[in-house]
Amino acid sequence: MTIVITGATGQLGRHVLEALLERGVPAGDIVATGRSIEKLEDFAARGVQVKAMDYADPASVAEALKGARKVLLISGSEVGQRVQQHRTVIEAAKAEGVELLAYTSIANADTTGMKLAVEHQETEAILRESGVPFALLRNSWYLENYTDQLSGTLAQGGFAGSAGEGRVSAASRADYADAAAAVLVADDQAGKIYELGGDEPFTMAELAAVISAATGRDISYQDLPADEYARMLAGVGVPEAFAEILADSDLGVARGDLLVSTGDLKTLIGRPATSMAEAVRSAAASA
Repeated sequence: MTIVITGATGQLGRHVLEALLERGVPAGDIVATGRSIEKLEDFAARGVQVKAMDYADPASVAEALKGARKVLLISGSEVGQRVQQHRTVIEAAKAEGVELLAYTSIANADTTGMKLAVEHQETEAILRESGVPFALLRNSWYLENYTDQLSGTLAQGGFAGSAGEGRVSAASRADYADAAAAVLVADDQAGKIYELGGDEPFTMAELAAVISAATGRDISYQDLPADEYARMLAGVGVPEAFAEILADSDLGVARGDLLVSTGDLKTLIGRPATSMAEAVRSAAASA
């Protein structure tokens, strides 16, 4: 069984490769694809097949998917271009006759009003119309969205946002990757929709309190109107269009758009998901 992982050079993709190997998938049955394949030399050394693939190059996509039985389509990172990129992969998967394409979508994609969700919603629609057997992995936020900013948070004595008292079901990249691997190695996954998120949702104020406890520093959360938060992000170098998307996403958190209560993540990985407190403590210990 050949399993193709798109975007394997990214952080989530690398975790998926590791998770597949840990689940006993032979390295030679895994195809890791990406534009910068030199980043995959360590996996190639372990026997994983590595193929160059660029979402914007249909020929490279078709070549990478040759012989695939299952494909994990990790959503692209280029906002505004992702729908066509995803369509290219879906069309290649259809031509190859794959038995399953799993796609990393966004939590509550059918009900959320977040701007960031639009391309995911359009991709899901393309999948439904394509005739390709598919499964949807609707991921909530990454814990790393917060822990990767820990040094800046500590330097500033806090962080800002527009999430209000909304709760977010964030989980670690490794947990989402393990869930993806579980779906890829399982049978009868076509048509399945998984709403994936951490077991213990939290507010930004609760996040600040946990950071304070873990670091011994007094860390605060400042809630701002979305337009003010977007201006603040732009002021520190975030491109204006993306700053607006981030602020809008925080409004989604405030509405509960990234709140997940299905337990699907814990069920797929067979253990509790990494908690926010565990992630913060780990990040603080290595800061």
